[in-house]
Amino acid sequence: MSTLELHVDVGVPVDRAWESLHQVENYPSFVEGVRGARTEAGGRAHLEVEAGGRAREVEAEVTDSGERVMEWLTTGSPGMTGSFSVQPVDENHTRIQARLQYDPEAVRNTFGGPKGFAQTNAIERLVRGDLEHFKEYVERG
Repeated sequence: MSTLELHVDVGVPVDRAWESLHQVENYPSFVEGVRGARTEAGGRAHLEVEAGGRAREVEAEVTDSGERVMEWLTTGSPGMTGSFSVQPVDENHTRIQARLQYDPEAVRNTFGGPKGFAQTNAIERLVRGDLEHFKEYVERG
């Protein structure tokens, strides 16, 4: 398993950032490759993802655990877990910390892409880009 941790500071209050992360339906606006998203009963999220020229459906269980921490776990392949924590920097700024645990080979087998170190770099760039897109999305809103 590989672990990736990245963060971004956004220029909105903590409650606004937290609420925006919970609006799964808006993920196509800032998550690369997500073409559709919806919440389902029982704390589940359904994402329609296009990656490596292929369409895939990804199901995840989503839970809130503790002070402004949202955890998720895919229920199929590829097996991934992650979390977003939201912490106030000051009254009008918030830090979003993303954590992702994944098996690089399983991700490559499901979505395609490079092998080894190149894939790890590609995933890091993708997550970093998604955080930057979230920053633009939430600050624009």
